[in-house]
Amino acid sequence: MRLAQAVESIRQEAAPLVEERFRQFKELGENGTNEELYSELCFCILTANWSARGGMEAQQLIGVDGFMKMSEEELTESLVRLHHRYPKARASYIVKNRWVVYRLKTLLSLPPTDAREWLVKNVLGIGYKEASHFLRNVGVEDLAILDRHVLSLMRNYGLIDSIPQSLTKQRYLSLEALLKEEARYFGEPPGKFDLYLWYFVKKTVEK
Repeated sequence: MRLAQAVESIRQEAAPLVEERFRQFKELGENGTNEELYSELCFCILTANWSARGGMEAQQLIGVDGFMKMSEEELTESLVRLHHRYPKARASYIVKNRWVVYRLKTLLSLPPTDAREWLVKNVLGIGYKEASHFLRNVGVEDLAILDRHVLSLMRNYGLIDSIPQSLTKQRYLSLEALLKEEARYFGEPPGKFDLYLWYFVKKTVEK
């Protein structure tokens, strides 16, 4: 059985949650302030090698203003309190990346792959997975988020032989193409398909 066929088993129960979550993503991308978009970018930086749940707790604790105004030391203290694995490094990224805040709305007008390339090249703590995650979370549908959960599913359903320890750009794009084919078979864009995959594994839809 291919991955898309397996995920079909949860489509009906997951669909209302997926549609509501994606509506929220579109709303943020279309109507969110630059500062709110930056909070979401920080969320994606924080979840790398951590967890979506932890990233959401950080957003609640630090807040939109905190990501904009807190000192590196204050951010580090907040992340230590949340037991982040890399509090000092992530706090440093958040402070040093603030110059991008007022470019984010403009960035969303670019073709998705161009926007992703810009983020990877210019934003500390952002690789292809994190850039794809951010763009999906502001309503971009056609990029894949190749996190460990997704890579595990791809391995389990025969799309890849093993989970790569790291992903070069070329490798990321080649694996993304495989996942996009599964999304096409399932009948949803990759960004939405990711939420179905998340529900398939976790029985919940986070972000």
